Amino acid sequence: MSWVTKTLKSTLGRKLIMALTGLFLILFLTGHVSGNLLLFKGDGGEAFNMYAKFMTTNPAVKLLSYLTYISVIGHVIYSITLNRLNKSARPIGYAESGASTNSTWSSRNMGILGTIILVFLAGHMYSFWFQMHWGDVPTVTYAGEEYKDLYSVVQVAFQQVWMVALYVVAMTFLGFHLSHGFDSAFQTLGLNHKKYSPAIKTLGSIYCVLVPVLFASMPLYIYFTS
Repeated sequence: MSWVTKTLKSTLGRKLIMALTGLFLILFLTGHVSGNLLLFKGDGGEAFNMYAKFMTTNPAVKLLSYLTYISVIGHVIYSITLNRLNKSARPIGYAESGASTNSTWSSRNMGILGTIILVFLAGHMYSFWFQMHWGDVPTVTYAGEEYKDLYSVVQVAFQQVWMVALYVVAMTFLGFHLSHGFDSAFQTLGLNHKKYSPAIKTLGSIYCVLVPVLFASMPLYIYFTS
């Protein structure tokens, strides 16, 4: 299996892992935002609380959760490694690089964007995921079955203007990060062709706007309607 180790340690192998973990996290974001849309249902949080319980008790979902954690860690580690390799390969930048004309702002600042998103994710996990599992969350009963009322936790959190502002800003950074990562992942996997690359670029452009906007709309909706 030495060839596997050599491949994973190579620059190409690292980029491949970055692409695969990135696409997996894109799938996770799609599922996460779809479930969180239940916050708009207007049923006092019943559907959202049922969804939250399902997501934290179903064995298959738990397995996917572990894969998500591994993907996040792997994505971060390999991004740091690749960034260091790129710097070591060219420790002194070109005098006239023309970076602003040869690449997008998001592609030149993926490290910064990723770091900001990671810090936000840590706070987000503590505020909701940690509280759901080990926090003092009130309970509600639907049809004789008890559920943790995560909906009330979300309501309290998003009635604070600083929390709403932080969330919206973080989703803006997420959009920039996705705008480069989506297209870059497909290129790394060799899935670029003149026939379908335009469709991938269009899908990526729509995705990197739609998903962050949907996420950002939730705290705004709760803040202005509560």
